[in-house]
Amino acid sequence: MTTKNLLVELFVEELPPKALRKLGEAFANNLFASLNEQELVDPVSTIAPNESDPDLPALDYFASPRRLATLIRGIRAKGLDIARQIKLMPVSVGLDANGQATQALLKRLASMGLDEAIVPNLKRAIDGKSEALFFDSVAKGATLAEGLQKALDEALAKLPIPKVMSYQLADGWSTVNFVRPAHGLVALHGTEVIAVSVLGLSAGRETRGHRFEAAADILSLKDADSYESLMEDAGAVIPSFEKRRAEIAHQLQAAAAKAGPNLKPIEDDALLDEVTALVERPNVLLGHFEEGFLEVPQECLILTMKANQKYFPLLDNQGKLTNRFLIVSNIRPADPSAVIGGNERVVRPRLADAKFFFDQDRKKTLESRVLSLAKVVYHNKLGTQGERVQRVCAIAKAIGQQLGGETLALQAEQAALLAKTDLLTDMVGEFPELQGTMGRYYAINDGLPIAIADAIEDHYKPRFAGDSLPRGQVGIVVALADKLETLVGMFGIGQIPTGDKDPFALRRHTLGVIRMLSENDLPLELEEMLQSVAGDFGSHVFSKGAEPSIKPKGSHATLSTGSPFNSNTATLVADFIYDRLSGSLREQGYTAQEVDAVVSQRPQRLGNIPKRLSAVRTFAGLPEAASLAAANKRVGNILKKVEGAVEAKVDAALLKEAAEIALNAALAEVKPRSEAAFAQGDYTASLQELAALKAPVDTFFNDVMVNAEDPALRANRLGLLATLHLAMNQVADISKLSV
Repeated sequence: MTTKNLLVELFVEELPPKALRKLGEAFANNLFASLNEQELVDPVSTIAPNESDPDLPALDYFASPRRLATLIRGIRAKGLDIARQIKLMPVSVGLDANGQATQALLKRLASMGLDEAIVPNLKRAIDGKSEALFFDSVAKGATLAEGLQKALDEALAKLPIPKVMSYQLADGWSTVNFVRPAHGLVALHGTEVIAVSVLGLSAGRETRGHRFEAAADILSLKDADSYESLMEDAGAVIPSFEKRRAEIAHQLQAAAAKAGPNLKPIEDDALLDEVTALVERPNVLLGHFEEGFLEVPQECLILTMKANQKYFPLLDNQGKLTNRFLIVSNIRPADPSAVIGGNERVVRPRLADAKFFFDQDRKKTLESRVLSLAKVVYHNKLGTQGERVQRVCAIAKAIGQQLGGETLALQAEQAALLAKTDLLTDMVGEFPELQGTMGRYYAINDGLPIAIADAIEDHYKPRFAGDSLPRGQVGIVVALADKLETLVGMFGIGQIPTGDKDPFALRRHTLGVIRMLSENDLPLELEEMLQSVAGDFGSHVFSKGAEPSIKPKGSHATLSTGSPFNSNTATLVADFIYDRLSGSLREQGYTAQEVDAVVSQRPQRLGNIPKRLSAVRTFAGLPEAASLAAANKRVGNILKKVEGAVEAKVDAALLKEAAEIALNAALAEVKPRSEAAFAQGDYTASLQELAALKAPVDTFFNDVMVNAEDPALRANRLGLLATLHLAMNQVADISKLSV
């Protein structure tokens, strides 16, 4: 059957730029999937539509500010007939004892437009545990018009529209819901228009090009294949999102090189995507602003240019902002000076606002803003930001004392006290993304030590996967304190992440805690630390002489009474942390068995977990590993069935069998060596020592009855197994390695 390429274009008003790429891809993929399901796509044609270009893809998607379109190759004019087998009912229900059709079967056949004459042609086949009746039929292939209509309806219904809008059609009565008002529909199969309609529009071959620079107001398409070339030439539009994006990236690099040998545009894929979705005919131009604005922190200037104006700031080879920026225009005038001048006039007030905010903010110190945090609500069940800061101060001081003594404790406490004060500045009020960053600048302006300033900025880190960790010990301590306070606080009031809902980013906070504890190998006991933090919520934080030595004059902040916390809060948070840790380790390439063996032991020092995992992996490669893992699992099961606790203690005088005497002797020799290696942090050696236990353990289980009738003998043998169990599970629960 001859196939032709199919073009479908929906011409609309300007689409939301941040959603355009997804809309374009979904529109094309959904159309293709539906047509393919209806056997309208020729698989041979889509794989290799012609000999000159065998790698041509099955479809191209196009997405510009005013159009969603796709070109699908190898489309049939009529779909293939589709063989179908319809299950009717169990044989026992459809046929009587004589093999004649029952009333139930006749009613079912009648509902399908069939009569009793078809009964001999029904097939019998096993369906599950019983035999059923099936009817074989052939569904006639749909015409392209029918199939495309169905595909269009399905594709539009499945579009990931961020927000639907309603509008009236030209008749003044009909209302349509879509992402933006649609004004044109093209559906061409080769040169033929396919009679389909959506959103009150009937398909044709006419479309529109660039709003200002198209060669003609109406463009008529000769055939599907000429779409892209016609749009680029007569329409002055690059319809392909990917091609337009690549063109903008190329022009940005060229314009930067022309502006100066050491200049480069800022790298920002999200901004590049957004600008690609804003223009149809990109034209990159160079703009300037007064050098005096460079006195403002460059993060402020860069953010205002990117967020408000969609410009690409130019940086020098040291990454420092210059007073030049690149504009991605949607028009290509012969003289671009008016476009450049207009953009320079527009950006100037934005930069002036940033400079004004910066100058005003520096008139007040960060410390002078601390008391005002008491007026900012953090959470209605957790109090104000002022109360939260007091909790973070107490946590940071305790962690600092543990890691570095009094000096680090005082520095961490001071940084924690000031860490949230930039939330009250004009700059952060205008640009919330700069929280922390501006705090560092203002801390330096106040003459604070660089370690304090860095910690104020870094206490939000890591902000996202792959982000760097805080610089220096002060930053690590304050970041840990801030995240632990958030986790314990939110868990304490029941705000636990469920499914894909995590409004307070607790999963990200958790991964941040894990990374800081493990990558810095901090000597902190996880659950002990969490219990301490939960205790800060459960009572007045600054009771028992723990009031911070650094706080602003006149501060009388206290915690709200009536805490919602209970003794389980720290355990809930610990469970959550270990669960996230397990997932993170598996993503790093460790097997589920290796991770479970280590994490199930709930190691309190997260920093030594990589060494434990390495030791487990080495141990698993030993020839004795499988047998010892199985034995450990067996020991664990035996001990679980015993009522009450089993003391890991052995009375040598009660050892009767040669096998139990040998196992006890082997343990007496192996256990001290394994424990010594464990104490030195040599987990690999600690596990390898256990290999010597394989033979005595195997012999013990072959020759010794653990549950002896004599209670004293039975208790002694259980004590021997408990001793063995402890020795085998110091580094990891090796029973998890048992298949």
